[in-house]
Amino acid sequence: MIGMEQAPHPALELQDVVRCYRQAGEALEVLRGADLTLWPGQSVALIAPSGAGKSTLLHLAGLLERPDAGEIWVGESQTAHLGDAQRTAMRRTEIGFVYQFHHLLGEFSALENVMMPQLIRGLSKRVATERARELLVYLGLGERLQHRPAELSGGEQQRVAIARAVANRPRLLLADEPTGNLDPKTADHVFGALTQLVRASGLAALVATHNMELARRMDRRVTLQDGKVVEVE
Repeated sequence: MIGMEQAPHPALELQDVVRCYRQAGEALEVLRGADLTLWPGQSVALIAPSGAGKSTLLHLAGLLERPDAGEIWVGESQTAHLGDAQRTAMRRTEIGFVYQFHHLLGEFSALENVMMPQLIRGLSKRVATERARELLVYLGLGERLQHRPAELSGGEQQRVAIARAVANRPRLLLADEPTGNLDPKTADHVFGALTQLVRASGLAALVATHNMELARRMDRRVTLQDGKVVEVE
């Protein structure tokens, strides 16, 4: 099945998160007590100007950085105190990432690229193949399973990247400008595939985007103001 079991608790919760950087010997406070809750099956657009802290927020949510204060929950797990090995293990199973560039492995087929994170997790080749095939067919790539990235269009490459991101059935999908390199028509198609998959699987998605037309089609829109997360109507 595409989906994962629904849970009554949030997929992601940031509680009073603070993040500071040192710049030229001075403290630069990017997040100042940020709060954000994402529920299973919910897509949230993160829209904010460059320099407002979008990447910082995504890195914290994805356990790539640690908060200076506050707590980040992924499902029922508190993460601020976790060691590097525990954070890596959680990223592997609980969080999927999609970037502006697909970062597919050029020497492997679309099917093999989607199998890879499952094999790293320790699943059998049979199970990984079945799951990868199911996802790619669902995303309209059933005829492209054996094609390598160079043989795929930009939109097809990004759909493979989305399938790879959710191959291990994460509870949370984080996407940073996932349609930024695509023309409007292709971006619309890829975005439609992403949101369809979010709703079908029950995972939560936080998507940083400058595309307001696409953002308006998501369940919620948030921005960053003075280091805090603010809902946008």
